Amino acid sequence: MVKLEDKGKTRISAARAVVPIDPFRAHVFPNRVREQRRRRGFPKLLRLSTAIPEIPYIRLSKIERGEVFARADELRRIAAALKIPPAELLLDIDEPGFDIANWAMPFADGEGVDLDEERFAVLLAAALRARRSGDPDLTIARIERDFGLPPVNLSRLENAQKPFGRWNAATRQALYRLFDMPSEHGLRAWVDGRHRAGTLDPFLGAIADPAARHARSRMRIAELAAELRGPPSAEPDAAPPPRLAAAPAPATVPLLPIAQHERRMIAVRGAPLANGLIADAATDRRVEAPAAAGPNAFGLKVCRATLGAGLPAQATAIVDPDRFPAPGGLAALKEDEGWRLLSVGSSRDGRMIGYSVNPDLEIALDDCDPARLAAVVGAIFLD
Repeated sequence: MVKLEDKGKTRISAARAVVPIDPFRAHVFPNRVREQRRRRGFPKLLRLSTAIPEIPYIRLSKIERGEVFARADELRRIAAALKIPPAELLLDIDEPGFDIANWAMPFADGEGVDLDEERFAVLLAAALRARRSGDPDLTIARIERDFGLPPVNLSRLENAQKPFGRWNAATRQALYRLFDMPSEHGLRAWVDGRHRAGTLDPFLGAIADPAARHARSRMRIAELAAELRGPPSAEPDAAPPPRLAAAPAPATVPLLPIAQHERRMIAVRGAPLANGLIADAATDRRVEAPAAAGPNAFGLKVCRATLGAGLPAQATAIVDPDRFPAPGGLAALKEDEGWRLLSVGSSRDGRMIGYSVNPDLEIALDDCDPARLAAVVGAIFLD
């Protein structure tokens, strides 16, 4: 075991091969959220979370730990709760004094890093990438349908997000089926053999390359900085100011007509795909956008009643990519092949979960790229 203090990219030898390991590959978004939270009188993250009900606690924790990229609207909410400019939450990872090992230290679990397990996680990620690149028919949808491995878990496995032993039994069994292996021992031996043969070498650099991780983080932080410099979009979940009941007008005074919001038509996309997915395909239909819909909202044909009878196949969901979904509502998740509609709930530990009825799915939305998630702000039930 080595401690997190052993900085940078560690290399270990295994008989005839060397496997690159980046201990900090999960920290894609170094930031100043923890520093500013403590400085502004929030010693515990849970206390800050209660001031930002729009961001689930688990997601807020992942943002602070740098495990997911925040959205600009999320940084604005966090900054508003801390009473600081949003840009003060960002970190310049190119400044001379920045050290990812020092930044990540407070988030270490104290157990150190098991290099053998880290090595296998990277090799397994490379084996998955090699398996998919060698079979064009092995799509993400087919992996989910035939082997029971959800897309979000596949993505995390292909990026070696955690050691094999920390995956649940269902995920491990799905991997045995995918690689046609009878057990964990067989899978480990097969993956190690593929590496010794050199077939995994082309895929290793994309998984455990600190320079590539640093470049991705730098690019996304720069994008966020540019977004935060621009005019803030209207807060989507802010409650409108309360309206006072108007006093009855005198009979001699004519009542003015109530103003109506401007009618706006938006394009409709969608065509049915296998496994409950909806193709991101243009149609010749347009529907009226509800008043709450943002400027980038679009209609999405449901195509199949994947969420049950409450959202029939002939309905059109109104998807707003500028709004983040929340428990109790609906979400649209963009996968490689198309969109997936999900109902959103919370698990007992506060994680945001997306559910589908047909096919029967549970997807951990907190683990998904926020850029792939959009809130459903309305539905039209007439075809």
